Amino acid sequence: MKSFHFFALLSLALAFSFASAFDPSPLQDFCVAIPEPKNAVFVNGKFCKNPNLTVAEDFFFPGLNVPGNTGNRVGSNVTLVNVDKLFGLNTLGISLARLDFAPNGGLNPPHTHPRATEILVVVEGTLYVGFVTSNPNRLFTKILYPGDVFVFPIGLIHFQFNIAKTNAIAFAGLSSQNPGVITIANAIFGPNPPINPDVLAKAFQLDNDEVVKLQKLFANA
Repeated sequence: MKSFHFFALLSLALAFSFASAFDPSPLQDFCVAIPEPKNAVFVNGKFCKNPNLTVAEDFFFPGLNVPGNTGNRVGSNVTLVNVDKLFGLNTLGISLARLDFAPNGGLNPPHTHPRATEILVVVEGTLYVGFVTSNPNRLFTKILYPGDVFVFPIGLIHFQFNIAKTNAIAFAGLSSQNPGVITIANAIFGPNPPINPDVLAKAFQLDNDEVVKLQKLFANA
């Protein structure tokens, strides 16, 4: 009997640990997000609008037909539609993004989504894409053309790079209402406050002066 109780408790603990690792499963048709009520405790997610007050506009977002501005240092733009922009996504575990790339090298730099797998479809142009596995690091790459689809597993570093002389457009679905993004170069060289240059110099085998130069560059990004 004791062993039965032990395994029962172990199974329950494992169930809770797995259940808390991803977006919660909805317990009703929808839970349209509303601003945090005064003095309420913020938990993982949003507070729900009264279903009787919900309207079609809560599930609508316009404008993904409009190209994003790629006139920046990396030559790309990501228009993310997550729960903060489309309140009806709350508890549904998905979000969407439009990715625009400038010709000749527009880049969505190496980054990760800590809470989401990404599935990407190219609708215009030619993209060189890839991701890197956890240690030991292995690189998977592919050249994508219109209609091609590629998947980036959750949490892994990945990128998209326009190798054509024309603009490129892609759309990405993400398995979280709020996938998050950590752009590697910005996170390493541009956090506030900055990481001690001695740490980065040793980690990347660079001179301190080179590290300081990069920190100044990304601090202004």
